[in-house]
Amino acid sequence: MDPFKLIIFDLDGTLIDAYDAVRVSINDALRRTGRAPVDYETVRKTVGWGDRHFVRTIAGEDRLDETLEIFREHHAGYLPKGASLLPGAAGILTELKDEGFLLAVATNRPTRFSELLLKALDIGRYFDYVLCGDKVKNAKPAPDILIAVLEHFGLRPGDALFVGDMTVDVMTGRGADVATAAVTTGSSTRQELEESRPAAVIGSIKDLRGFLRDRRPRS
Repeated sequence: MDPFKLIIFDLDGTLIDAYDAVRVSINDALRRTGRAPVDYETVRKTVGWGDRHFVRTIAGEDRLDETLEIFREHHAGYLPKGASLLPGAAGILTELKDEGFLLAVATNRPTRFSELLLKALDIGRYFDYVLCGDKVKNAKPAPDILIAVLEHFGLRPGDALFVGDMTVDVMTGRGADVATAAVTTGSSTRQELEESRPAAVIGSIKDLRGFLRDRRPRS
């Protein structure tokens, strides 16, 4: 019997690769506000803390609201065609759903863009609940989002596993007392993830089944 009833997923870097879509959109905003573009790796290392934090980090405080509005406008149109599922994501979601797990999303992406992604990539149907950073008082790394997901299902922290790709996800899990499995397909390096001390560091979302298998009590 699996020790977890609920698996909670981050999106970007965990199930979805949207880094280049973010790069294209932020560079459009930077160009239209007279600034130099940024490269893929800069974007990859900066996302994950919410889009306002992202744009502020890239562009600074000057004309922040204008730059953010331009970014969001472009992203709404480009994101659905610029994002893709990471290898194994659809398979693991199908397996977990078929095995009776409750599945949820907890992401710092705003609701508008999360819903676009889930629809465009046809994975919204797998999730019993989706909660985004703009719907809680404090986004990750505060534990609010995981606590709210647990409350929605009426479950305890020990009933859930959180799966993310960043040290911010591990911090969030620790704050909510929820075990976290960290995948190395996102913004944080393996070393950064290992130093943050999650329950496990796995190479890809496909390896989640092995981790869950290892956690099952032995008869």
